[in-house]
This record gives sequence, C-alpha cells and structure tokens, in this order.
Amino acid sequence: MNSLDHKTKGRAPASPYQRLAALGIDLPPAPPPIANFVTHVQEGNILYLSGQGPREVDGHLHAGKVGADVDIESAYEHARLTGINLLAVMHDALGDLGRVKRIVKLLGMVNAVPEFSDHPQVINGCSDLMIDVFGEAGQHARSAVGFGSLPGNITVEIEAIVSLHE
Repeated sequence: MNSLDHKTKGRAPASPYQRLAALGIDLPPAPPPIANFVTHVQEGNILYLSGQGPREVDGHLHAGKVGADVDIESAYEHARLTGINLLAVMHDALGDLGRVKRIVKLLGMVNAVPEFSDHPQVINGCSDLMIDVFGEAGQHARSAVGFGSLPGNITVEIEAIVSLHE
C-alpha cells in the first residue's frame, strides 16, 4: 500500500487524477509519434501503448548511456517522466484515466553500457508511478532489459499494456 492509500483508508479510493494532483503532477499533452506509428491501439478492453521516452514538456529528450553518462538516480527519474508520458497517452486515448482497470504489463528498455546490471532499479521509476497513480490496479507484470542503443540515444523507453473497464 502506498502513502496515498493510507490517506484514503476508510474513504472512497482517490481517483487517478486526485492521486496525480497529490503527487504534484500535471499531465502534459500526449507526445506525438516520432516515426510511422500510432501512440496507441485499442483492441476490445485492452489498450496497447507504443513506447514512450523521457520527453519534457518543452520537447527536450534525456539522452545518454546509463552506467556511463547517466547515473541510476537520474535514469530512475527519466523512467518516471516516461511514465508520465504514458499516462498522458492513456488520458488522450481514453478521455478518462478512471477507465483503467489495471496496468497489465510494462516493457522497460534501458540504453545502458554492456556491464550495467541495474535495469530493474531504473524502470522502477515508471512502476512506482503506476502504483502511486492507480494503487493496487497499478501493480503489473514487467520486463526491464538493457539495449545497446535507443532512438535518439534516449536513456529509457517504456511501453505498456492496459486493461480497461467494460
């Protein structure tokens, strides 16, 4: 149970938007695709989100090799920012984050040097955010893996599979 759950114990659960506000997060506009693909596809009650990266509202992308140019703490924050961008795409696709039944799966990719081995700690930045925003429904299956490079040399890329209420 996260800190927001303790504050709402015995009351109606906080909405994802109330949780975002409590975290001091304003959702940015959904980032546009960087190539020939769409940001999401909905098939039935499943929403598939294309990979997002650590893009700031002003368009700046955090780049570099984790384990060389970027430390774990910074990469964790980049994964959290990537999670915020995934939430922005969810909001854009669904119109209401309250439609999210569960975050089913995250695939986290870390642009890391070959000897780097703390990929899970980096992708926790996104995982922790999903749990903070959706509570128990934010707990998910996950893969956190290292890559030799990512588009634009970004530090992390994360994609998601989301189950929706009928």
